[in-house]
Amino acid sequence: MLRPMVESGWVTLDGNVNWQYQRSAAEDAVRGLTGVTGVSNTIAVESTVSPTDIKSKIDAALKRNAILDAEQIKVQIDGGKVFLTGTVTSWAERDEAEAAAWAALGVTDLKDALTIA
Repeated sequence: MLRPMVESGWVTLDGNVNWQYQRSAAEDAVRGLTGVTGVSNTIAVESTVSPTDIKSKIDAALKRNAILDAEQIKVQIDGGKVFLTGTVTSWAERDEAEAAAWAALGVTDLKDALTIA
């Protein structure tokens, strides 16, 4: 359940969601409203999936993606936190790898340490 609070035009979003896109969508929905001067997004993404399942879903998504060399990307999981390391050849590949990771149910945070070579 999301709990927005407003004080002097500053909106604070609080609560829990299952997916990162829901967290982003909530912020996007209020940011452009008349009178809003700022947004603090403290919505938490809850992980209800085992780390092993998260890793296997991300690995499979990376392998399915035609523009990525999945063998060059390493995925590490700590609870719902995902760490991407390795090498990609462009910013577009980096963006695709991040999108593939965020698309897995249970991801609560993403740290991207991919290098572009």
